[in-house]
Amino acid sequence: MIHAGDVSGRGMESQVLDFLEWYDKLQFKHKIFIAGNHDFYFEQEKAEKIQQCIPSSTTYLNDSGTSINGINIWGSPVSTWFYDWAFNSHKGEEIKKHWDKIPLNTDILITHGPPFGIFDKTHSGVHAGCEVLLEKVKEIKPKYHIFGHIHEGYGITELDGTTFINASVLTADYRLVNAPIIIDL
Repeated sequence: MIHAGDVSGRGMESQVLDFLEWYDKLQFKHKIFIAGNHDFYFEQEKAEKIQQCIPSSTTYLNDSGTSINGINIWGSPVSTWFYDWAFNSHKGEEIKKHWDKIPLNTDILITHGPPFGIFDKTHSGVHAGCEVLLEKVKEIKPKYHIFGHIHEGYGITELDGTTFINASVLTADYRLVNAPIIIDL
């Protein structure tokens, strides 16, 4: 089970703990998640406290990775600057520092923000994705790139050997209507 961020509405600790309790009860052998731009708790709280509240059944990635059955997974909560929310980074060198950490052997890449031009168009027609992230994805060629920041960009497509998945289950007006996307590894 992979969750691509926005585990809370406004990043309050109580919302995060509710999510973690729910996520812990899901009947999946492996559960991975990253934070998103709504998840201020993960950006502002000390790392030690965050680790203490993560259930042992769950892996939290923050510009970090894990390997499961030989599948290399890397996750980052970062997205391009978007109304001064959590984990926002300005385009260019600032955000590139995050993408430079992604290992070349990544099989599944999970980022909150999308790459530029792929399921990144907002309801006002603006592309909110990151050009530098798109270049990194082209370089490392992961089998899957999963993200969810732009709710109205929900969908799945394949391009040059990478399957891109905007897995946002919410619409732009925060209605829960999109089905979870299931992939078979």
